[in-house]
Amino acid sequence: MPFAYLFERFPSFTQTFCYREVLEMRRQGVAAPIYSIRVPKDLPADCPEELARAVRYLPEPDALALEMKTLRLLGRYPWKVIRTLRGWGKRPDKGRVLAAAWLGKRLQAQGVRHVHAHFAGIAARTAYWIKEFYGISFSFTGHANDMFVATDFPVQLGDLVREAAFVVTVSDFTRDWLTRRHPDHAAKIHRVYNGIGAAGFLQPNPALGRPRLVSIGRCIEKKGFADLIDACALLRDRGLDFECAIIGGGPLEEPLRARIAERGLQGTVSLSGPQPQEEIRRLLSEARVFVLACATEPDGGMDTLPTVIIEAMAAGLPVVSTRLAAVPEMVAHGVTGLLVDQKQPHQLADALETLLRDPTLGERFGVCGKAAAAEHFAAEVTVAELRKLLEVSRECRPQGK
Repeated sequence: MPFAYLFERFPSFTQTFCYREVLEMRRQGVAAPIYSIRVPKDLPADCPEELARAVRYLPEPDALALEMKTLRLLGRYPWKVIRTLRGWGKRPDKGRVLAAAWLGKRLQAQGVRHVHAHFAGIAARTAYWIKEFYGISFSFTGHANDMFVATDFPVQLGDLVREAAFVVTVSDFTRDWLTRRHPDHAAKIHRVYNGIGAAGFLQPNPALGRPRLVSIGRCIEKKGFADLIDACALLRDRGLDFECAIIGGGPLEEPLRARIAERGLQGTVSLSGPQPQEEIRRLLSEARVFVLACATEPDGGMDTLPTVIIEAMAAGLPVVSTRLAAVPEMVAHGVTGLLVDQKQPHQLADALETLLRDPTLGERFGVCGKAAAAEHFAAEVTVAELRKLLEVSRECRPQGK
């Protein structure tokens, strides 16, 4: 299929689902060219070297602007590019126009007729301008805040939906949310779950001693770590003996450490910073329960389909989370875990207490969760669904088919 992938940063430690998708696409026989607008700062340790070497990076912004200026003077770009740049003025996001002009010319020379981007952000907006300048169609996968949080860029989410050949969202929740806002384009909005490599997770082997809760994610508000810390204080006050490991770093790391100290939980709750995938799988195998207290941020940002929940299910763990966005599509309440209302530490503590006091119930949830992860979220399943969408798209078919 003559399509190319376009990412803002690739491969990235915080977006493992992206490079897993590309790897599985290649395993299924589709080795699409990979372009990344920016060089990632956090290369994942388990990303194969051959995949990292296959990525083609765009020039840095200053170098790109200088090259574009020279080529404009030489008249080597379409009139649409020159006209757009002349009329841009002080509007934001000019870098997307420059990147599209630079990359589109190269894609055209390669015979690429379609671009697929992840997130309705920098990569998708670049793909929008590539279509405008060179007629190369595009599609994109929208995830969460890239759709939920409004921006002031000249190209908005509605423009992307209107011009895309098709749109992928990662849950029924986001598909329905997007369809309600853009009903005229409902037919081209599809749900394809983020996929994981279901193989490679260790068998559950809870650590000896105090039962362990594990939570994983960036230290940002939507992960609900503050609510989890408060719930742990309630569990401690109820006389339960346990430990809770929060894995992840980010802007709220120090305030969360302070909260742990304020609640007197230094010997119970740990905050260890980001860990490589191999270590995460070990920690999941030794845990009794996985918990992620997803919450809505003041600007409307939220997690939609947290990959770590799927990974915990694949590891055979019961999950405690909140009834937010697409989490109920992953966690079946009373079957694979327990769900509570967001920002309710008392409810969170009640659910965790239930599983801490009844490990047999947790084991039953874990078995069901592992089966659900393999059936619905295995990368070979989700990538096959994306491939089908690409194959149906006229622009992605090889010439003559």
